[in-house]
Amino acid sequence: MTIHNILEEQVISRVNELFEQVKSAKPSWFTCDCELCRMDAMCYVLNRMRPRYVLSGRGLTFHNAQDGSQLNADIDALAMEGIRLVSGAKRPYHDAYADKKTDVGEDHMVFNFPTFVGTVYDGSTFESLSNVEISLLQQGKLVSMMDVTWANPCKTFASTAGNYSFWVKPVDAYAVGENKVFSFTLKFEADGYDAMSYSFDVPVISENRIRTEPNSANSVKIKDMYLFPLEA
Repeated sequence: MTIHNILEEQVISRVNELFEQVKSAKPSWFTCDCELCRMDAMCYVLNRMRPRYVLSGRGLTFHNAQDGSQLNADIDALAMEGIRLVSGAKRPYHDAYADKKTDVGEDHMVFNFPTFVGTVYDGSTFESLSNVEISLLQQGKLVSMMDVTWANPCKTFASTAGNYSFWVKPVDAYAVGENKVFSFTLKFEADGYDAMSYSFDVPVISENRIRTEPNSANSVKIKDMYLFPLEA
């Protein structure tokens, strides 16, 4: 048995249906029908709705027995908002995703990396810092990410309160259960601040499959970083 948000299938199905309807209507604002735009619209809806979890057939039956008219209306309204937003705001990784899909979909022996997450602060005010460019390096070179939706270098923004994240592309292994320590360096740069670097090691055990979905429970929290303004 697994816990499942029953709204996921409903939202995914309805967003796909609405994309098809909008594509047929050809409104002037509609710019793209790619898989990434559809997934972004789905995330927009799901992040704005209260999840409905079920564990058993009884839970699914109870959900289906409820009057779904208002729920369907809410999904439709949010879906159209999401479709309009993703059509009008090209994400920085959009074109790269369309041109280059990830090539890590097959099963074989690999080192799967946890996500790396952290926060950057102003060292003089202790407030979160935006417009910091952060590079994840290995032996002085930028590390390849899981796919093009994960930027390296990445930037911090006011809307994300100085937080950043990386997800490293899996590396081939020779056998399952192999232990290896990987060394990384983070480089932090921002206008008006002293640049700084931070190195860390991550032990990883190889597996026989590639993880294609990030898991917040499997992440490495990088210690808080503080950048100090340049002296006048």
